[in-house]
Amino acid sequence: MDRESIQERFGIIGTSPAIRNVIDRMRQVARTDITVLIQGESGVGKELIAHAIHELSSRRHEPLVIVNCGAIPEGLIESELFGAEKGAYTGAVERRTGYFEDADRGTIFLDEIGEMPQAAQVRLLRVLETGQFTRVGSSQVRHSDVRIIAATNKDLAQEVRKGRFREDLYYRLSTVVIDIPPLRDRKEDILPIFESFLHRFAQKYNGPVKRLTENARDLVHRYRWPGNVRELRNVAEQAQVLIRGDEITADDLRPLLRGVTAGDGGMDLLPVSRGEQGPADEMRERELIYRALIELRLEVREMRQQLDKLTSAGGIVVPREVIDQDGPPRGRDFVIVREDNKGDYAAVVEDVAYEIEGDEQVRRAANGTSAENGGSDEDEEPLPTLEDAERELIARALKRFDGNRRQTARALGISERTLYRKLKEVEEAT
Repeated sequence: MDRESIQERFGIIGTSPAIRNVIDRMRQVARTDITVLIQGESGVGKELIAHAIHELSSRRHEPLVIVNCGAIPEGLIESELFGAEKGAYTGAVERRTGYFEDADRGTIFLDEIGEMPQAAQVRLLRVLETGQFTRVGSSQVRHSDVRIIAATNKDLAQEVRKGRFREDLYYRLSTVVIDIPPLRDRKEDILPIFESFLHRFAQKYNGPVKRLTENARDLVHRYRWPGNVRELRNVAEQAQVLIRGDEITADDLRPLLRGVTAGDGGMDLLPVSRGEQGPADEMRERELIYRALIELRLEVREMRQQLDKLTSAGGIVVPREVIDQDGPPRGRDFVIVREDNKGDYAAVVEDVAYEIEGDEQVRRAANGTSAENGGSDEDEEPLPTLEDAERELIARALKRFDGNRRQTARALGISERTLYRKLKEVEEAT
């Protein structure tokens, strides 16, 4: 099957040299059983490539089992992958098969392989080398004939150097590596992908296909799309549903370009090229910055509400010896609210205004003040960074629920997978 036929069959859109190289490498490995490692940022379409490899292989009539290694709790990942006998652990009320048995004679796709605990990495290496494994709680050796495709948005070589990923498993997984470049490195593919999503959602929601104006096309092309195809799809769906009329302008799109990145934790907005900009361009980008600041302010307000909910039942307990030694822990982060019956104090996060560091004009815009009305930043109490506040919120929630991650994730309104990733980030930062 030639490249164009593959793209049409699996919905892989793009004519850039980078995406053509991905498809050519995929065609080369598909009809073999060689292990493949797919690398790329979150949202670039790694699962789509894995699905295409399976469908083009001789195993296409057998199951493709997709496993998100980052979404499985550490204590359960081995039983999920390899199965468990009845009574092997608390809650194992019956014998169950694992993903490798379910994928026998087919393909198993291990997404987010970089999140796999090292204990499970040892057993995975054995399966890769011998095809043999044992269920948790059993000594009977079993065999599974599977083709393994793994994917990661991490630099596994760097993870090996940091001691977080086994070197022998890395070499075994990376027999063939397919790198999928981010959208910002293949800009010629952005508009065709965006317009294809507009057509798809027009059919889904029984509406007319909306047309991008010239300034909207320029905006879509220049934006860096930190969330890659996943973010682009989200924006296209919102545009199709929320924007009235048959045309989409740049002003329609700007509120939808949130630009919140998972990789660098910052705002990934439109590039600024001062030498080529006119007054109109500067006004548009200033407006975009102000919109981003308003969204950031709303997110901080929501985080404060979450903190209030978590601490309303009693707050964080501070030992009396800390109080006796250093006095009440007053400052920008805490305020004493009461003494409990054990002689300890309970504290809650102090309600402070949000402040953005940086350019004076941007800071005043974030605080809702201006030079004309005489607003002053000196009157505002400093606020911890968004990252520090998030870390503190997670720590408080874990303490409140005695380390139970499931209850913590539910209270914070996030998935266990997101909580696990954020805890890993905190661990790496320290």
